[in-house]
Amino acid sequence: MQLNHGLHLAYSTNIHRGESWAEIFHALQIHTPAVREKVCPQKPFAIGLRLGRRAAVELAGRKTLVEFQRWLEKNSSYIFTMNGFPFGQFHGTRVKEQVYRPDWTSPERAAYTNLLFDLLAELLPAGIEGSVSTLPGSFKEFITSTAQETEIRKNLFRCVEHIARAGGKSKRKLHLGLEPEPLGLFENSAETILFFEKLRAEYKNDPRLDEFLGVNYDTCHFAVEFEEPRTALAAFQNAGIKISKLHLSSALKVRPTPAACKELKKFSDDVYLHQVVERDDLGSRKIYRDLPEALEFANRKLKVENWKSKEWRVHFHVPLHAPAAPPFENTNDHLLGVLGLLAENPRLCSHLEMETYTWEVLPPELKSQSVADQLAAEYEWTLTQLRKRSLA
Repeated sequence: MQLNHGLHLAYSTNIHRGESWAEIFHALQIHTPAVREKVCPQKPFAIGLRLGRRAAVELAGRKTLVEFQRWLEKNSSYIFTMNGFPFGQFHGTRVKEQVYRPDWTSPERAAYTNLLFDLLAELLPAGIEGSVSTLPGSFKEFITSTAQETEIRKNLFRCVEHIARAGGKSKRKLHLGLEPEPLGLFENSAETILFFEKLRAEYKNDPRLDEFLGVNYDTCHFAVEFEEPRTALAAFQNAGIKISKLHLSSALKVRPTPAACKELKKFSDDVYLHQVVERDDLGSRKIYRDLPEALEFANRKLKVENWKSKEWRVHFHVPLHAPAAPPFENTNDHLLGVLGLLAENPRLCSHLEMETYTWEVLPPELKSQSVADQLAAEYEWTLTQLRKRSLA
């Protein structure tokens, strides 16, 4: 939906199951009108579309694409952004670190992302920018040589060239947002800026890098990394890096006491990777690959000594509207800090997307009665915060 200052807000449809286009379209037909009716029945409704490769290829058929365009028009809905992080299946199976495969060392990843931009150029209304978000190059563990890093930058630059062509042909402004997250090839502002510096050094004085490539700033991810919004965003601005999209999301925050560790087991699932970043009283940080590993370490420590860790932040996207219940807190303060900065400078970024994709693995007490109710509640919370800052 369109907000003040030319901003646009959507929810990411990665919350819905579906890998074929038929499955995704069915989910949209069921859920999108229901959410729109609750949120903005009299206004055009924006959709943050998640397409894996299979669905993207199927949607690219001319008859299928025209059918979808007609459905969007009939339902007063529009697409301004796509989630191109998960290449393959994203629900109902073990995803974990496999969500990074194929990574940007692979031509498959580049071809898939190019296809998303071709589709977006067809679907995007005139006068609105279009964005696609993608993974931060790769998963750190996958990269064992500088040759792989060079290949990542080469494939990304080829994608930038494709975006420039697609945007020029369609007369649409398009850009790709790299999404840092814990244990990604670059996971925080400093590592991300260094990656951009290397890319610029290899493709000197090419303005397309700054125009068509930027950062997808996920408020959950940067909060888990213990970054401060003003510092991180200022660093990107000072480095001349575009903020392509803001993912509005919240993480778990907790002190790992015995009681808290017991409750945390409810958030340990076999589907998604839930990295944990720990910070002690001296500011030292440690990262655990996944929540089960963090819990195993904590339980060992708690058995043999009076172990205390100042704070854990867990990469688990929790509903924005859900009140923090002891022993847990959330990282909504980071999200609100970003919205405050957006209020100071609405030109910071025009794309806002709510991304609580963990619906199926949430503990029962955090689930609403239906996905539509969950999304409507998140919209209500988000729009309230935006209105407080004169952004909506």
